[in-house]
Amino acid sequence: MRVAIVGGGAAGLMAAVTAAEAGTSVDLYEQNRDVGKKILASGNGRCNISNTSLSSKDYFGKHPSFVDFALKQFDFGAFERFCESIGLPLDIKPDGRVYPLSNEARSVQLALRRYAAHLGVNMLTQRTVTSVERISGKFLIFSDIGKEEYDRVLVCTGSPAAPQLGGSMSGWQIAESFGHTIVPAYPSLVGLHLSGKWHERMSGVKRDAEVTLYVDGKREVAVGGDLLFTRYGISGFAVLDISSFASPALLQGHRVSVGLNLLPAFDRQRLISYLQRLAKRVPFLTLEALLESVLPHKTAAALLASLKLEGRMPAADAGAKCIRSIATRILDWRFDVTETHGYRHAEVAGGGVDTAEVDPKTMASKRVPGLYFAGEVLDIVGKRGGYNLHFAWASGYLAGRGVMR
Repeated sequence: MRVAIVGGGAAGLMAAVTAAEAGTSVDLYEQNRDVGKKILASGNGRCNISNTSLSSKDYFGKHPSFVDFALKQFDFGAFERFCESIGLPLDIKPDGRVYPLSNEARSVQLALRRYAAHLGVNMLTQRTVTSVERISGKFLIFSDIGKEEYDRVLVCTGSPAAPQLGGSMSGWQIAESFGHTIVPAYPSLVGLHLSGKWHERMSGVKRDAEVTLYVDGKREVAVGGDLLFTRYGISGFAVLDISSFASPALLQGHRVSVGLNLLPAFDRQRLISYLQRLAKRVPFLTLEALLESVLPHKTAAALLASLKLEGRMPAADAGAKCIRSIATRILDWRFDVTETHGYRHAEVAGGGVDTAEVDPKTMASKRVPGLYFAGEVLDIVGKRGGYNLHFAWASGYLAGRGVMR
């Protein structure tokens, strides 16, 4: 039996070695010069490879429970044993995030590539698949150098996220050609563009904050963590996390906004009391100097300007109403979200092949015998923290077993 795997990323590599371990002949098609290019860029080059805590609550899509069987069959323990078997020791952090012990993503790519070569996987790099057809029970793979016939085809082409690393919609086009439904896509784990100008004045400022997402004025979710102001809006870990909710809401035409709490350690009354007490004790402070005791200079200046307050005003002359308005804005500064920062800057993408049309136990198409899907090409997207890569490993493992049946 001949098996073709289209896409040499995390899911494709895992599927290839799983099938090859059982003696299956595997051709792995990859458009880039080498397999696993997106692995190299993950985790800022460190590769947050998995997480010790995994459940469907960590995933999004029309049917997030689709991941349950994969996470049960290939849980973190199974993944850890697999890594040990290919000479890839892991570094497990206290918060559950998992990295290669080398702290370098290249270790992951090299270990998988070496193992695939050891098993005899035929890695056809710089080979672009242009289409797939099924004739008389066989699949024809058309690439830029010709065509080949196969018994099974597994599509692991990923999503449009990070096109500079090879991300594209090619897998969805293949799926559509076989009658599969594609759930509308959206960038995820990505920065957000804001309306107005205040974020531009604070560009480069980074701090711990709490970001609350509002959809049509209703509070959706709040996430604490790094917040980075940029020329286009906001980024940072907290923003990447809420983008999984903000991006699909924008796609559906909802009104999306964020509330930024720049001092999450304070409640409103405590912050008001602190500012009033400091203004009284140090009467020579200006309003701007008062705010600079708790906020970066750029942020203090922009916040006062947004309230139309003069920064050179003596803090002692600011009345109670003025201090209350400052405290309120520090703890809940609202901005309208206009769009995401796009696929080029997104770590992953939501949407994809509708999982209702795929067998969760084998990753086999319910529409076309012999056709399989795994990884980000499916309508499954995970939270930040190793969840997306783990689904790639788990779904690739099930698909690698499935193609042998």
